[in-house]
Amino acid sequence: MHDRDRPVPARHEARPLELSVVVPTFEEAANVAPLVEALDAALKGIAWQVVFVDDDSPDGTAEAAKSLARSDPRVQCLRRVGRRGLAGAVIEGALLSAAPYVAVMDADFQHDEKLLPEMLALLRKGSLDAVIGSRYLPTGSHVVAALAGRRRWGSRLANWLGRKALSVELTDPVSGFFMVRREVIDGVAGKLSPAGFKVLFDLLASQPEPPRCLELSYEFRERRAGVSKLDHGVVAHYLSLLASKLSHDLISPRAVMFGMVGASGVVVHLAVLRAALGLGFEGAQVLAAVAAMTSNYLINNVVTYRDRRKTGWALLTGYLRFCALCGAGLAANLAVAALLQEHFHIWWLSGLGGAAVGAAWNYVTTSLAVW
Repeated sequence: MHDRDRPVPARHEARPLELSVVVPTFEEAANVAPLVEALDAALKGIAWQVVFVDDDSPDGTAEAAKSLARSDPRVQCLRRVGRRGLAGAVIEGALLSAAPYVAVMDADFQHDEKLLPEMLALLRKGSLDAVIGSRYLPTGSHVVAALAGRRRWGSRLANWLGRKALSVELTDPVSGFFMVRREVIDGVAGKLSPAGFKVLFDLLASQPEPPRCLELSYEFRERRAGVSKLDHGVVAHYLSLLASKLSHDLISPRAVMFGMVGASGVVVHLAVLRAALGLGFEGAQVLAAVAAMTSNYLINNVVTYRDRRKTGWALLTGYLRFCALCGAGLAANLAVAALLQEHFHIWWLSGLGGAAVGAAWNYVTTSLAVW
């Protein structure tokens, strides 16, 4: 068949994709269809898509999104297995898209989808890198009504700390509702921490030049379905991210978290050592070292490595592997502590010296071999 006889493919008449809305989800199956309907109503005249990034929800969130995707090409779903975390979900969803503009919002309807066209219009002008939905602009004193009690004060504290670490003045640098030009994410994707939850702060703080930002006030609404992802682990991750950015990324957020966990392990070690001195120093030191090692493993599993958290049988096998790898560290712990006790006869100094050696070994083995 000659080339002129080959059928000519039909011309694609669809408008070029302009906006991707990335929605990280976990156990929010009931919100998927209503959110797509709300986006359809809000984004009339705009070539858009929504990318649900689901962390393997047991309630069928991914299945609900894929069911819609079969009949609506604007809907995509990325189901992540074996990894968790809002920041990582946002990063992967944004990198999956080819749209020149990327918005990030939650699926629980606390963010106002009707603000998206205004955000896009502002970015189209080319003078901004990011448009951020703020809960704290003076023009919207009512916008934090859905944040009650300790969560409201915690959110304000997180914002205050974030402003201290950024090179731009914002009222809500940890907002979960924003839109950016694609280059803003692509340029620093390798620097972003996938384990955290304050992805906007990380994104802005990682820019080589101060980003050009504008905030818009919106009403922070009540959650329709799903559960809050805010817990003590999120707070710890945010503090570690702050410390990392204040060090200009010389120390990774995970390394900072290791240090925080190690400090708690020292407290456990000294407390058990003091309580068990009746067994003799060496026996008490063994018990204290094992208690601290166990504490470090469990806390690291829940906080430092929450995106790779081990459960069930894997939790036990991981602990056994952790203990095996820490065997050399424990031996060094005991040797250093015994040497210090022999020379100085100060129980807390001896325990601290031994614990420091064990903590250093724990850092290496945990980061390289356990998780």
